[in-house]
Amino acid sequence: MHILRMMFAALPLIAACAPVPPSASGPVGHPPLQAELSPGADRWVERTLASLTLREKVGQLVMPWVGGEYAAVDSPEFDQIARWVEEDRVGGLIVSVGLPHSYAAKLNEAQRRAGVPLLVTSDMENGPGMRMGGIYSFPHLLPQGGGTTFPPVMALGAAGSDSLAYELGRVLGREARAVGVHMTFGPVLDVNSNPLNPIINTRSFGEDPELVARLATAYIRGAREAGLMTTGKHFPGHGDTDVDSHIDLPTIAADRARLDAVEFPPFRVAIAEGVDGIMTAHIAVVGVEGPDAPPATLSPFFMTDVLREEMGFDGLLFTDAMTMGGVAKRYGATEPLVLALEAGADVLLMPRDVRQAIETITEAVESGRISESRIDLSVRRILAVKARAGLPEQRLVNREGIDRVVGTRAHVGIARTIAERSITLARDHRDLVPLARTVQQVLSITYAGPTDPIAGRVFNRDLNQGGLVVDAVRVDDRTTAAEFDALRARAEAAELVVISAYVSPVEYAGSISAEGGFPRFVERLSGEGKPVIAVSFGSPYLLSSFPSVSAYLVAWGGAEVSQRAAARALRGEIPITGRLPISLPPYHAIGAGIQRPARLAGAEG
Repeated sequence: MHILRMMFAALPLIAACAPVPPSASGPVGHPPLQAELSPGADRWVERTLASLTLREKVGQLVMPWVGGEYAAVDSPEFDQIARWVEEDRVGGLIVSVGLPHSYAAKLNEAQRRAGVPLLVTSDMENGPGMRMGGIYSFPHLLPQGGGTTFPPVMALGAAGSDSLAYELGRVLGREARAVGVHMTFGPVLDVNSNPLNPIINTRSFGEDPELVARLATAYIRGAREAGLMTTGKHFPGHGDTDVDSHIDLPTIAADRARLDAVEFPPFRVAIAEGVDGIMTAHIAVVGVEGPDAPPATLSPFFMTDVLREEMGFDGLLFTDAMTMGGVAKRYGATEPLVLALEAGADVLLMPRDVRQAIETITEAVESGRISESRIDLSVRRILAVKARAGLPEQRLVNREGIDRVVGTRAHVGIARTIAERSITLARDHRDLVPLARTVQQVLSITYAGPTDPIAGRVFNRDLNQGGLVVDAVRVDDRTTAAEFDALRARAEAAELVVISAYVSPVEYAGSISAEGGFPRFVERLSGEGKPVIAVSFGSPYLLSSFPSVSAYLVAWGGAEVSQRAAARALRGEIPITGRLPISLPPYHAIGAGIQRPARLAGAEG
């Protein structure tokens, strides 16, 4: 049977690390970023640039991926990092999933070995917990702590709060800088106007360009206040796609007028706010560049003519990962690297082979295809960002202070507030929300993939209080028709059925929908007159899979704070105040949201 199945996630191990040298023993925390370089910093940039060979300059343009898990300094895993840093002289690293102390230990050691300080980035677009949190040990699923985990940023769109967007940026900045990360690949500036978008979805603030721009700039200000640089993505706009660019090249039919009205406004506003970087999109805008349009990453028109010259952006221009199918599938491994630089990119993110990438670009310069002055232009921008981050003076972090900054009670409280204020009741035809006090028996059915270890665990536990008996069951897209029939019999014995769906954007999945017999099962229950509350802990667009449900509540993501907020909303312990930052055609318009006050203790209902 696939109804009840235990999941697990890999656990990065933590080990004691060597003492931090005096240069890394200062106070935790970083001053706000300055817009301009000081004269001393400017001299450092020029002096460093002049000291580099051509190959070393090219190395500065390359940024490989590294895991954030613990690695001993003599391990094979760290040997690879050491080769990139010491031999290939890469300019920076993009660091992925791990825990705070392992982040700091690995990054400090990499920085010690670097001739020029490394620029460290991470995809923490919706908070530090996205990359250094949400980790559970097997087999007991014990939480390992880590960075503060927030809901996806579409939850901020539902809350509609500039101040909370600022706080997300500020918390992210404090926690990222504490572990050695200088720049986040966020905020997402894409306007998610396509319900079928399989990869942006809840990563966007919403489908209204003004809302996206407003919340993104608040996020940028908060991060800047904490000393963290930001990168808006994915230019020229990935919100109206129905193909995952990790897999293949999406095509965009939008003409220039549509881009100016919908896709570009958040980028223009972010640039005016001083966003430090922009990341490209591997999308072909055929509505502007014709049927043979290249990926925007490789397009001089979008990267130079529009972004640099028309919009006036002079910060760092990052490609999206060069291993993604949107470029690699059609152009191979090396030619896109040269084309991206010719188009205007500064940093080549995650090439398939670091050394080959450096050799390819070096040969392009030596052959005359790319001028060395063009390389100097990008290296100067990269060094300026490093100087603004304070790396010439302080490249190491104080590991002893991490536990006073990362995942603190105050930071978790902000995440909890965002989760609670984002809960959105799109419909409630039978006044089921909050649950009446007379309800005693609830069947809670959790739909989630086999790799999600915590789906429903906190929600069902918190719902199962105060005399309410919750019969919790888990299903997935492998659950058989016979198993769903057995569930229907259990549903008949319950007064009410709560359906929880955990479907969020995942790279390389190719789609974002409820699969198998699950949608038919939910529709059949609803059609038989059973009171059904559907709760989406992910994509809000799932309503189209079971449009007959009596009530539809959106919690935006499956993090523990969101599960807890949804349970509290159903129990009437918190008010429901969120509004849809996207439309759910043909059922609900943008801005819809039934407002419900919290139920007073002891009140009837």
